[in-house]
Amino acid sequence: MGFKRLDAEDFVVSADSVQSVAWSTGAPTLTEFYTSSIQAAGSPGNYYLSIYQTSSLDSTAAIQFDITYGNLNGSGSTAYNPGLVQYTPSSTVYGQYRSLVLEDENSTFTFGDGTNLITSSDFWALSIERARYKEKLFPGTFNLNLSGSNGLIQLTDNSNDVLTQTFIGTTRVLQIVSGSNGSAYTSTGYVTNSGSYGLFLPDIGTILLNPYAISQSIDVGPNRNSGVANGTNQATLYDAIVDGASF
Repeated sequence: MGFKRLDAEDFVVSADSVQSVAWSTGAPTLTEFYTSSIQAAGSPGNYYLSIYQTSSLDSTAAIQFDITYGNLNGSGSTAYNPGLVQYTPSSTVYGQYRSLVLEDENSTFTFGDGTNLITSSDFWALSIERARYKEKLFPGTFNLNLSGSNGLIQLTDNSNDVLTQTFIGTTRVLQIVSGSNGSAYTSTGYVTNSGSYGLFLPDIGTILLNPYAISQSIDVGPNRNSGVANGTNQATLYDAIVDGASF
C-alpha cells in the first residue's frame, strides 16, 4: 500500500458562516399558517399538529414545524386504555421531551431562574422541521407572536441579555422572554410568579413554551382535564399563532 503526503491544496480552510432563513417561503418571518386535515385526523394527529407555509394540497407545501403538547400526568388527552388514565399521548410526549432535553427520566421542566422559577407539569413544544435549518437555529432571530383574548405577546430568546451560556445536560438553552430579536423589553421579560415564557433550544431546533406564563399574559391555556380529545391543546396553540401572524 502506498501513501502520499498531503499537499497544501488538499486542505480547505474557511471562516465563512452559512446562514439562511428557516422557512420555505424564503422570508425571515412566517405570517400564514396551514394544517392538513388528513394529518390532524390520523394517528399522528394524536401527538402533534404539522404546520405548513401554504395549503397542504399545494404542490409547494412543506412542513415548517410541528406543535405538540406534553403533560406529566397524562392530562389534556385521551387515555390509551380507560383503566390506565395516566398513559396518554400527552404523557408520551412529555416523556419523549424529558429524555431529549433533560436526559433524565425522573426530572421535570422548570422555566425561569433565580427567585422567579416555576416547575411545570406540562408544556407546548414547537419542533422546527429538520430540513428547515442547517446546523442550528441562530439565537436572537427567534421571534414569535401569540394572540389571545387578553391581547398579544411578542416572544424572543434572551441571548442578548445573558453573559454566559446555560446548558441542560448537554443541550444549550436560553430562556424565552417578552421582547424581540434576543432582548427582553423590560427587566428579565418574565411573568410575575410564573417564570419565563419557555425554553429555546437552538441546537436541536426546539422551543418549549410555558403554558402558565402564556395563560397569565393573554389568557390562552391548555385544557388539563382527563379524557380531552387528542389534538385539542395543539389546536389551541395553533389558533394563538395564527392570530399572532408572525413567527
